[in-house]
Amino acid sequence: MAVTYMTEEGLQKLKEELRQLETVERPRVIAAIAEARDKGDLSENAEYDAAKEEQGVLESKIAHIKAKLMEARVLDTADINTDEVQILTKVRIRMVKNGAEKTYQIVTEGEANSAEGKIAVTTPIAKGLLGKKVGEIAKVQVPAGLMEFEILDISL
Repeated sequence: MAVTYMTEEGLQKLKEELRQLETVERPRVIAAIAEARDKGDLSENAEYDAAKEEQGVLESKIAHIKAKLMEARVLDTADINTDEVQILTKVRIRMVKNGAEKTYQIVTEGEANSAEGKIAVTTPIAKGLLGKKVGEIAKVQVPAGLMEFEILDISL
């Protein structure tokens, strides 16, 4: 697995998700398996099969999160320069076509949340904004066509 960059907040969310899966979900699934097993013949027990399948999915998710945590590298905001758009910066932009303004924070994929204005560094808009400075125009190819954004402000 490749190195995963994330913020301290993202790291804590991942740790909390792992804790929830291990301490709440895993015991629940184990109890469901035991209950289904107590019902008798396992060869025709749909509840048992479903619980075992759920256990497999859960264990796979736990293993994936643990691997991600092992490879995680925390990004420190003290190392972020606001002279240009980069990961973890907030950028206020104006759409050249209609003058609408938006503010986005460029984050890692695992922390993206459009409702909070957080877009993943791998999205077309973020890629088009990266490296731009205040006053520059970013031309971004999106599924709807070519869009132009003026960089108004960059902050943390």
